[in-house]
Amino acid sequence: MAFATGRKTGWPWAKSRWLALVFGGLMFAIVGIFILDRLFPPPIDKIKISTIITDRNGAWLHAFTIDDDGERRWRLKAELEDIDPVFIERLIAIEDKRFWDHKGVDPIAVLRAMRSMLASGEIVSGASTITMQTARLLEPRPRNLGSKFVEMLRALQLEARLSKHEILELYLTYTPYGGNLEGVRAASITYFGKEPGALNDAEQALLIALPQAPEARRPDRRPQNARIARAEILSKLKARKLIKADLFAEAKAAPVPINRKPFPRQALHAAYELRRQAEGGDVRSTLDKNLQSYGELLAQEFSATSGDDASMAILVIENQSGAVRVHVGSAGTNLQGGWIDMTRALRSPGSTLKPFIYGIAFDDGMASTKTLIDDAPYTFGTYRPENFTRAFHGDVSVEEALQHSLNVPAVLALDQIGPRRFVSLMEGTGVTMAVPKRADDKASLAIALGGVGVSGRDLATLYRALANDGQVKPLFWREAMTDEKAYQFLTPQTANRIGEIMRMAPAPQGRAPSALSVSAPKVAFKTGTSYGYRDGWSAGFTDRYTVIVWTGHANGTPRPGVTGREAALPALFAIFDRLQSAEEISDLPIAAYHEGEFATGTGLARMTPRKASLPPEIVFPENGVELLLTERAKEQGFVFSARGGAGPYQWYVDGKPVRIDSLQKRPVWRPSEGGFYKVTVVDQRGIKARSDIVLR
Repeated sequence: MAFATGRKTGWPWAKSRWLALVFGGLMFAIVGIFILDRLFPPPIDKIKISTIITDRNGAWLHAFTIDDDGERRWRLKAELEDIDPVFIERLIAIEDKRFWDHKGVDPIAVLRAMRSMLASGEIVSGASTITMQTARLLEPRPRNLGSKFVEMLRALQLEARLSKHEILELYLTYTPYGGNLEGVRAASITYFGKEPGALNDAEQALLIALPQAPEARRPDRRPQNARIARAEILSKLKARKLIKADLFAEAKAAPVPINRKPFPRQALHAAYELRRQAEGGDVRSTLDKNLQSYGELLAQEFSATSGDDASMAILVIENQSGAVRVHVGSAGTNLQGGWIDMTRALRSPGSTLKPFIYGIAFDDGMASTKTLIDDAPYTFGTYRPENFTRAFHGDVSVEEALQHSLNVPAVLALDQIGPRRFVSLMEGTGVTMAVPKRADDKASLAIALGGVGVSGRDLATLYRALANDGQVKPLFWREAMTDEKAYQFLTPQTANRIGEIMRMAPAPQGRAPSALSVSAPKVAFKTGTSYGYRDGWSAGFTDRYTVIVWTGHANGTPRPGVTGREAALPALFAIFDRLQSAEEISDLPIAAYHEGEFATGTGLARMTPRKASLPPEIVFPENGVELLLTERAKEQGFVFSARGGAGPYQWYVDGKPVRIDSLQKRPVWRPSEGGFYKVTVVDQRGIKARSDIVLR
């Protein structure tokens, strides 16, 4: 009886012990898995993405590869919202039809693969889901059963951390497409010249086929293999009723791309600077692709025609926002020092600081626009400044001294302000001034003529202040950046007076003064030439924009006899004309990445509409004018200007058409000899105006 009782009481105890062991083992396993999962997470936080620099409208400017284990790769981040949903549907149907249902591992596919392997004695079907493939792309391993097991575990980890959409984006970012291309976006742009949201049936099929054997099917190296692989995918899509019969035949007959298209390489210096501030992905800049293209072309053509491979740097700033719309650091990396961003380099500014010397004098009450100042030989210790022409003019007004860039009056004004105080006031705005260390304070009066180092960026900041009522604000290269508090450098009255003086400066040769033209931009400008002709500058502003142009050699090689007025000023006015020729920059068509090439919009050449009720009127050259035909005029020509009528105009000289200059987008006449000429302009309605001129 006791024995029976023992059996009854022992059995439940044994059963509960067994259950406790099982439960404990499960808990130990769960805790172990949890700890291992936390100790060895999938490497989704170490993803490297190529940096893409875009303009303010999202148009591509520059793209960068990434360094992945010593290899340079194009890996562009994929965004599902930017990819055609039809492509996603077809991809899943081919690669992983139960993708939306499984948790990283497809049991049905695994059983099918095991059965096939047992039947044939070798691996026939891989059973890899998109999640498992993503795990393999993140951590490449040898293709064997052990690696497959690890991929399954990693797939479960990915599914626990990411949504299905995030896994798809990760897969489409890392998928190989041949060579150093990774991700559907890089492949789509390189092979077809378009984003993956605009692919046709043939292109989609090829991009589905390529990752299965990327090197063997590369269309640029093995087009026949690519064609066969694409046909196989198209046949599968047709069998799954994911493509219509007529579209199937059309896609199958489509040509295969045999060349890779290059990624864009605009705004090189700005792009590298923005890249250092970013961590990959798309970086939207403040640059305008249309204007940037024009600025780079202007710099390149200047260098090509300079005769000594001189370079050019350009900045275009929107006055109100401080946004940099054009940043050209050099005329090209093929030039000596072409990799140096000359907008950052500290160079002698020549006479471009003179407006600020007079501005401080105005605010100090030392002078006004009509104050007379002595333009005569002066000696300041051992320093004896001279005018550029080595001639002196006696008593001149301050406005005359600034308009004609006379040297001695500027030095006299700086002497009254004090060069050290001037430098201190300038640096108070945030600009950098590299002043040579000298014991004699008088020697630093050379600052008035360029005896100091200043960057093009700082000049842009200062000249923008003249356009903004004397307020200094920082410049911005990224759309995400916000404006900072302004620093009142000059009073609004002084800034406006300086601007008016500069607007009345003598116009460049061959160009009508802006006061005589309704359509020409009203530019307040100043030029500068450094000692030894090493740097040529032009700086100017209108109500909307500030433009800085530097010319010279990065290594400081002199350009004997070449002044800023001669080298840099034509580019400054060409840029302002380009800006003026559009009603609003925001109305311009976006330069986009079209199929086959990066194309730049031509909207900047669209002229401002004019009233057509009046006949056209020639502003320059005026009827009866006599023009001096110098060698320089023969080279640069005369820019014609008209107003009224219904533009655009057609120009003729003695019945022969005058061509539109490719850079200035304005009619430029380059006569070869003097004489009497008849200049005729014809508007769209056929109404004419005429000027009879003489060249001597």
